[in-house]
Amino acid sequence: MIALLQRVSQASVTAAGRAIGAIGPGLLVLLCAERGDDEAVADKLLAKLLKLRIFSDAAGKMNLSVQDVGGGLLVVSQFTLAADTSGGNRPSFTQAASPEEGRRLYGYFVARARAAHQPVANGEFGADMQVALVNDGPVTVPLRMVAPP
Repeated sequence: MIALLQRVSQASVTAAGRAIGAIGPGLLVLLCAERGDDEAVADKLLAKLLKLRIFSDAAGKMNLSVQDVGGGLLVVSQFTLAADTSGGNRPSFTQAASPEEGRRLYGYFVARARAAHQPVANGEFGADMQVALVNDGPVTVPLRMVAPP
């Protein structure tokens, strides 16, 4: 499972002209399930991102987590994070989970995030979405968790 975390002062997502989700300060989480991912991988990724110290403390050092600062999470599905660009000029997405499995794991991840942290907003799986954000820092961190062999 791949996540691209962006520390934001605000972020929102719309689809078909309607607002779906928005947060103030916190993390925009672009999320991609890959083939072989399962609930254990999703849980591990969520635990890591909730504790990742990428927010500034009083001294200006990145020493606080999204939980420490009470920031929001905006979780948006993005299968293109699984792009393989090693051959040719057209990305391959064969490593991405099937749409059915991706939807299931995305829903699982959002539900687990809501159980562990608030506030949590989300996009709409499979929709053509527009994401607006103000990247704070900018701070952007990739995370990848893989299922054990």
